[in-house]
Amino acid sequence: MRIALFEDDKSVNFLPLTWLRPVFELLCGHFSARERAMRFLPITEWGAFCRPELVDSYLEDHPEAQINAPRWLSQGRTLLLNGRWLASPGDLAACDPDAAGLIDGEVAWITVEPWETPLFLMQDCATAAEQLARSRRRVKAAGKLAQFPWDLIAHNSEQLIADFRARPKSAPQDLAGTQAAVVGSLNDVYVDATASIDPFVVIDARKGPVFVDVGAMVQAFTRLEGPCYIGRESQLFRTNLREGTSIGPVCRVGGEIEGAILHGYVNKYHDGFLGHGYVGPWCNLGALTTNSDLKNDYSTVKVPLIGEAIESGQKKVGCFIGDHTKTAIGSCFNTGTSVGIMCQVLPAGELLPKHIPSFSRVWHGKLADGFPLEDGLATARAAMERRGKTLTEPQEHLLRHAFKVTGDERDAAFHRQAARRAVTAN
Repeated sequence: MRIALFEDDKSVNFLPLTWLRPVFELLCGHFSARERAMRFLPITEWGAFCRPELVDSYLEDHPEAQINAPRWLSQGRTLLLNGRWLASPGDLAACDPDAAGLIDGEVAWITVEPWETPLFLMQDCATAAEQLARSRRRVKAAGKLAQFPWDLIAHNSEQLIADFRARPKSAPQDLAGTQAAVVGSLNDVYVDATASIDPFVVIDARKGPVFVDVGAMVQAFTRLEGPCYIGRESQLFRTNLREGTSIGPVCRVGGEIEGAILHGYVNKYHDGFLGHGYVGPWCNLGALTTNSDLKNDYSTVKVPLIGEAIESGQKKVGCFIGDHTKTAIGSCFNTGTSVGIMCQVLPAGELLPKHIPSFSRVWHGKLADGFPLEDGLATARAAMERRGKTLTEPQEHLLRHAFKVTGDERDAAFHRQAARRAVTAN
């Protein structure tokens, strides 16, 4: 079976989380959309259509894939999957090759025949798929097409349950002699045989299943509330993990977390609350870094994505933090905060700006101009080396590209800040 995942023009709605990756690499449940398709479909070849600036970095991670190669579609029938489609493993397997699956008029999936390739040579993949869908029997696709990053959070509990039910499991660890307490059904708890569970850990599966993956470590006095997922080699230290949370691979986690997604390689070792937010890789959240995820008047939350306030329609929305961002001790984020990639955040004993553009510094609660990019890259290299990874040339090139294209966003944020100061002064 051949598949190809594609981005459409709504991938920019997920910035800053998608500056350095395609939208189909964002985590929801146990997997990204690509990982889920690769795991649950009998794939022999695969490809992807993404923004041009991502190609070199993505090919470095996936050299076996065909990236932005429409002629490859002529080599065989190919199932196209919208990268924003949040689907259960069963939904993936149920795609009808003779139909087009739509959600609210948008293509979630469609099968391309080799002779239809010319459509994809003349225009981008998403437009071609939409045009092709007009010639197909149109059916309502299951699942959801995420529109904004908070949709990943809102859908996460449902996706966690679906992924847990569908994935095959090797022999689990016998918790009988560990002094860990399981509340709820043991059928809803899976701890990999290679994971480490200390005594005095509570696993509460009454609201949903709990999955602890290969090589993970859960320290004493941690409480895991399902549905949740603890990724490969992640470590939890005295953590109060609430329902609806996904922890990606190689994270260090402490404090209270509720309904949040840590993409992977995130360091949140210390106390502090993280709720209903998404944190990108290589972020370090200093001790007592905390976000609000509920307004005092219980009204719906607006989020300033790329500086523009977007109505989420949801009452619980936390923060969205891009890759390589660092926060100092006691950083306090307001409800619905957007923090870009490679930011340096120093608190000032008050709520931080709700919009922190990529490659910005926040000193004493205010945005500061003149981000030292070379210093940021040096910090990224050091952080990655601590986890046995390297900042490669394509990754550095992509970061430099992101720095360039986010300049206008930074300038606009500084101008808005200066205007507010002028009004206050008068």
